[in-house]
Amino acid sequence: MAFKIVEDNDFSEEEEETIVKSGASCAVDPELYSILKDLRKKIAKHHNLPPYVIFQDPSLEAMATTYPVTMEELQNITGVGAGKAKRYGEEFLKVIKTHVEDNEIERPEDLRVRSVANKSRIKISIIQAIDRKIDLDELANSKCMEFSELLDEIEAIVYSGTKINISYFINEVIDDDHQEDIFEYFKESDSDSLEDAIQELGSEYSEDEIRLMRIKFLSELGN
Repeated sequence: MAFKIVEDNDFSEEEEETIVKSGASCAVDPELYSILKDLRKKIAKHHNLPPYVIFQDPSLEAMATTYPVTMEELQNITGVGAGKAKRYGEEFLKVIKTHVEDNEIERPEDLRVRSVANKSRIKISIIQAIDRKIDLDELANSKCMEFSELLDEIEAIVYSGTKINISYFINEVIDDDHQEDIFEYFKESDSDSLEDAIQELGSEYSEDEIRLMRIKFLSELGN
């Protein structure tokens, strides 16, 4: 399966500096945060998905702090990325714009942040390696990473909205029953917390198994 890297993400070889407007206090706007959580719940229910699959709480907090009103600004929110911005962004931008206008919120022009979507060449190489079905242990070694560090990078990729397929690796290292149990857990859970999953599933399921299946779940159902 080929992955549309450029379409789903705006990763580039150089970091780009982007102006993002924010509330003067740089503190979370509790009213907007509540509105965004309600919207996320509504969208999640419509798609029959847990809310965290749409956007994680830190992403909503960032939206309720920086007040993004354009697709470009939204893509600079941590955990959003081009893929999720295109998929779910319009409704979130609409309520943010309405909130800003109704409350006459002034958005300062001088806050500059590094674009999250454009910052990492390593993510491109990881996506390309997975596209070629490179063993993830080998991939971690080739990047001089611990396996957990590689999973950190892959999780960031899928949370930002890119669909990837690591089933070729999962099928080699996790038996079918464990795959099904973990997948169903995340489908029914209101949280993507690793700690909660470990506690609920029990000691017979390893942390790496749970993380790999969480990636599979988020990529297949959320992206």
